Amino acid sequence: MPQTPLLRIGTRGSPLAMAQTHDVRDRLIAAHRELAVPGAIEIVIIKTTGDMVLDRPLAEIGGKGLFTKEIDEAMLNGSIDVAVHSMKDVPTWLPDGIALPCTLEREDPRDAFISNKAASIRKLAAGSVVGTSSLRRQAQILYRRPDLRVAVFRGNVQSRLRKLEEGVVDATLLALAGLKRLGMADVVTAVIEPEEMLPAVAQGAVGVTCRSDDRRADEFLAPLNHAETFMRVTAERAMLTVLDGSCRTPIAALAEITGANMRLRGLIARPDGSEVLETERSGSAADAKAIGRDAGEELKKRAGPGFLEGSV
Repeated sequence: MPQTPLLRIGTRGSPLAMAQTHDVRDRLIAAHRELAVPGAIEIVIIKTTGDMVLDRPLAEIGGKGLFTKEIDEAMLNGSIDVAVHSMKDVPTWLPDGIALPCTLEREDPRDAFISNKAASIRKLAAGSVVGTSSLRRQAQILYRRPDLRVAVFRGNVQSRLRKLEEGVVDATLLALAGLKRLGMADVVTAVIEPEEMLPAVAQGAVGVTCRSDDRRADEFLAPLNHAETFMRVTAERAMLTVLDGSCRTPIAALAEITGANMRLRGLIARPDGSEVLETERSGSAADAKAIGRDAGEELKKRAGPGFLEGSV
């Protein structure tokens, strides 16, 4: 048994974060014989600001980075070697000294509708309350159903489902990928197609970061990277980079690859759902970053500065 771990993996402590981290650990062990030795890998749980502040929307307490800041700090000070993240939580710009060399194969990126009172968003009674902490979901719900009400609904998957059972809200929305990873897909009332609700940037993708100068960690992660997912996430995050004027702006994107071709759909909206701007791009998957930037530039130009400042 190694006296000290060969690789320390940083993660949040939620059930979903742990499920994703155990998946990464198992893939590392399968890819590298030296990591299969008992004690070779240590999982380090790190509490983040996003885990500790649950009574306010993320946009009010700093938005992007709330689920990664403390983990990034642990990596930069040498407490961990790699970190596992839900890619939709990763800020547009990574801190200096941190790289993202690896994304696992993407799970289903769609959103899931969960309710004991209706079979879909369309069938909710007028005045029904939908719980979500996502401005992206809020905007798209209210765009199609302005007669519904949206309530701030934070916490992990289990706590949100418990609030639904207690009747705090009439319905909630969660990422289908997370429910599948937790073995809880049976709670889904209906899967929402992208035509009705475009997913968050990189939803369903798990990324693994390391220090930019850590060649050993980079070599450990190389066999785990899924090239198609990496290109899809690259396109979506490139669009986000252009648009990232405010954490209060609902932004959605979904890149899909067929053969060598990529299709990217992008969307920005006002939080109250009063206006939604959409665009679409197609091109070679090899041009993922350029496709994403081009879509972002169009939406930014159409929206104007007030839109991207999050004005309602």
